[in-house]
Parts: sequence; C-alpha cells; structure tokens
Amino acid sequence: MTLMLQTLYFEDLSVGMRDSFDKEVMASDVVGFAEVSGDRNPIHLSEHFAAKTPFKTRIAHGLYTASLISALLGTRLPGPGAIYLSQSLNFRAPVKIGDTVTVSVEVTDLIPEKNRARLACECRVDDTIVLDGEALVKVPSRAEIDVA
Repeated sequence: MTLMLQTLYFEDLSVGMRDSFDKEVMASDVVGFAEVSGDRNPIHLSEHFAAKTPFKTRIAHGLYTASLISALLGTRLPGPGAIYLSQSLNFRAPVKIGDTVTVSVEVTDLIPEKNRARLACECRVDDTIVLDGEALVKVPSRAEIDVA
C-alpha cells in the first residue's frame, strides 16, 4: 500500500471534504504490527488459539486498523505536516486476515483561530463498520510555511 502524497493547507480545507482508500489486511501486516507494538496476543498470531475464540479465526489488532486512519490523515487529508492532537476510537467488529478495509475520513469542523480540523473517521469491511471515531489535527497554514 502506497498512498500518493497530497498536501493540503488549512486554507484548502472545507467541511464535507472526504478521502478514502482500501487496504487488504495480510497475515504479514498483523505479524509486523505485533513485532512493532509488542502486542503478541495469540488471537492475532495463532490460528489454533483463535479457533477457540468467538471469532473462530485470527483477527487484526484494533490499533492496526486505527493506524490506517493515521496513514490517510498523514498522506492525503490533510496530508504531510498535519499533527495529530487527539483521536477517539470505537471498535465495532473484528477485522480478519484477508479482509479489505475501506478507510475514510471527512472534515466535519474547522477551527480557524488555531488551524484545527475535526474529522469523522470510519473503517468498513464491506457494509460493516468495524471502527469509527473522530480525529482532531493541527493543519499547517500557507502563512506558517511562507514565514519559515
């Protein structure tokens, strides 16, 4: 997965702007996330263990799915230079190995005095919302960039 970079400044944003991408969750993604995060819960790594759970199969880490939101915010909307200030997350359903997650964000509020943008965030597998929440990001303005 390589998202093309798109840099948007605060002045470029408007309420209702959206962007999204699809990502197929591979076993190597889950193993790699376990290595990076240190979360080696066998529900993510052991098919034998996971078969005994209500999910019946391995599932991706919830924060792996959430990290896909970070990828979209940091590369596309608003893009490079955006600084995460906060993120709420609601985990609604599991993401299984092989699922294709559709990640989307939408600008819901702009706070000009602080160059902040509030975005609704959602991850879906087919018609099922697997994760949703809200992000608050600081977005660079053209004036800040021109002064530097």
